[in-house]
Order: sequence, then structure tokens, then C-alpha cells
Amino acid sequence: MMTQAFYTGISGIKSNQYAIDVVSDNMANISTTGFRGSTYEFASLFEDTLNTSHSLNSSTVGIGSKIQATSLSQGQGVMELTDKSTDLAILGDGWFGIQGENDPIYTRDGAFTFDENDDLVSLDGLHVLGTMGGNISDTTLTAKLDEVALGDVAAQEKLRFPKSLEYPPEPSTKATYIGNIGFGDEIITMGAGVIDPLSNRNNLKLSFSKAVPQVLPGSQWDVVATTETLDGLTVYDTQAGTVEYSSSGGLVSSTLSSINNNGAAVEIDLGSGFDGVVSLANSETHSSSYANGTIGGELVGYDINRYGEVVATFTNGEQSSVGKIAVYHFQNDQGLTRINGSKFEESSNSGKPLFYKDANGNNIVGSELVNFRLEGSNIDMSYGITELIILQRSFDANSKSITTANEMMQKALNMDA
Repeated sequence: MMTQAFYTGISGIKSNQYAIDVVSDNMANISTTGFRGSTYEFASLFEDTLNTSHSLNSSTVGIGSKIQATSLSQGQGVMELTDKSTDLAILGDGWFGIQGENDPIYTRDGAFTFDENDDLVSLDGLHVLGTMGGNISDTTLTAKLDEVALGDVAAQEKLRFPKSLEYPPEPSTKATYIGNIGFGDEIITMGAGVIDPLSNRNNLKLSFSKAVPQVLPGSQWDVVATTETLDGLTVYDTQAGTVEYSSSGGLVSSTLSSINNNGAAVEIDLGSGFDGVVSLANSETHSSSYANGTIGGELVGYDINRYGEVVATFTNGEQSSVGKIAVYHFQNDQGLTRINGSKFEESSNSGKPLFYKDANGNNIVGSELVNFRLEGSNIDMSYGITELIILQRSFDANSKSITTANEMMQKALNMDA
């Protein structure tokens, strides 16, 4: 039994020391962003069965303990407020991917930033993985996207964006007018801002004057359309036509169809009936207009929204998604191998990374992302201190059992002497 006490004490010291190391590592990373702590499980090495003549029940006595396993704590860390849209936190399951030297590394640490080349990287300079939008050619945006579809797991790449990006002008193709030109003899003018292929904002002016002679019961108007610079110094085109109204003032027809705007044709839409430009007597004249098209713009910067979209913002006020951050999932998160701190790599136990899919089979992020937030460590200070106190006392008790067994052995040897 004295020999058994040595084995029990030694195994207890070893297992408690390992547990202390686990808790100490957790405590050391209590300020590490995205850190997920480890928990430990004790198990008996062997047990001896004790039979007594006074009882039909048997009991056991353990002869040692060991650390059976350490597992990854899946608790959510505290959300910490930041001032950067590139800081992301995952609510629930999932891992960000960053490119290691050879293979991807998985982390809950979403402290990302754009480096001097406008590549999206972690704070230690590793490229963040995701899907590029495919809407950038050299330094020109080729399409405006509200969302980038997440590609397959194997197709994820480094999110790299040009430092200089141009939003090309979109020339106006249609100008729509709404208003009332009245029924008097005065000349009525309306204007609309239109964009030309060179990203200039020009004026498309309409001048209405009553035709002579008038053919009753309706009314007829001559209309002259002019495209010119805003200062009126340069005229690009002039078109003339006629519009006809019914006796009640609704538009019946118009011969004015389109006009050239410094190289781009613009359709002139006056509406029909009472939906557009009307001719109503005893009513105040007024007008409004709308033209499509967008002036060009230069890149202001990149941001990340709560859906993981990398959004480019331009000086013309336009925005477009140009990439999406990937969020990976595993069949067994517990099987991931910790590299250090908050960084992990896949293993045979974790299985291959995968993406969640929607009802249509499209890849989705599968977890809610929060920007302007970082997930702190999921280790609580009070819990860690309590565990250390318990483990230290258990360590001391096992150490004391060895000392006691040694004293008992010495007494036994002295009795033989």
C-alpha cells in the first residue's frame, strides 16, 4: 500500500501539473483576440476492487490519475467595440481563413486591415482569404455589385485590391420630364442634368412655344431640345419637334424622340396622357425631371460591412462590393490543431473545411458577422483563478501523500532494524 501511495501521489502531481499548465496558458491569453481556451478531463489509471466479508457490495480504490483529454472551449468571447469597419467578429460557429506559408490557417481573430498595397491582411501581415468579385479590370471597376457570391472552398484566394480604382462614367440614356406647361402664349422651359461619355454633367433644355395656327379642339406646341454645357457656352446638339395635347390637356403625341449629348444618344420621355408633361389651363406651371447616368469617380477607400462584403467607395458617392470574406466551418471544431494563440490548422480529426449552403445550394457565410467589433478571449478571469487555486491545492495534497508514504516507509525500515 505504501508503494501504491507513491504511484498515486506521483501520477496526481503529473496530472495536476498538466492541468495547471492548461489553465495557465488560458490565463496568459486572456487578452488575446479570438482566443478559445482549453478544458481538461481527468481519468483513473487503474482501480483495485476491495471485497469485504460484511457486505455483498464491492468497492474500488484508485491507484493513480491522468489527463484523459484536453478539449477546445466553444464559448463565445466578449464583443469588444472598435473604431474600424475592417474589424470583424463572428457570432456563433465559424472561422476566418488566412493564408499561412503553405496551408490556410483558421482563426476567430477578425482584426483585419488594408496594408500599403490595399491587400486585406491580419495584423501580422497574413492575407485574408475570400472570393474576389471579378469586377475589376486593372484599375477600372467593370460592374457595380451589391453582393459577391461566395465561391467554393478550394477556390478561395487572397483578397487583394488595387490602390487606384476608377468608377467609369455611365452616360445618360433617358431623360424623363414631368410638369405643366399651362395654356398661355409664353415660352416654357424645362431642364434636366445629363451625363456624357466624358463624365461631364450637361444640361438638356426643352423650350415649349405654342404652334401657329392652333387646330382645335386640342392644342399644339413647338418644342426645341438643346444639349449644352452647364455654362451654356458649348452646344452639342439641337432637335426640334411638336407635341399635341387633347382638349383636356393630356399628351396625345410627340415627334421629339432623342438628342445627342456629346457622343451619347439620350431618349426624351415626355410621358403620355396625364402622366408626364401636360397642358392644363387655370393651373400653375411647374416642372421636374430625372435622367439616369452617373458621373465617374475615383476610389475613396475600402470598407467591410456586416455581411463580409469588401465595399469600394468612390468620390461620386457610388459604392460597389468587390470581394467577400470567407467563413469556414468544420464537422468537428474540437479536432482542430492549435498552432499558437488563436490560430489553428485542420487535422484528420477536424475534417476538411466546408461552407454552409442555402436552400438553392449556394454557398453562404452561415454565421452572423459584426463589424466594428472584435471577439475577445472566452476565458473568464475569475474562473481561471478559481481553477488554479483548486489545482494547486490538489497538487499540494498529492505532494503531501508522497511525503507521508516516505515517512511511513522510513518508520517501517526502522522497526525492522
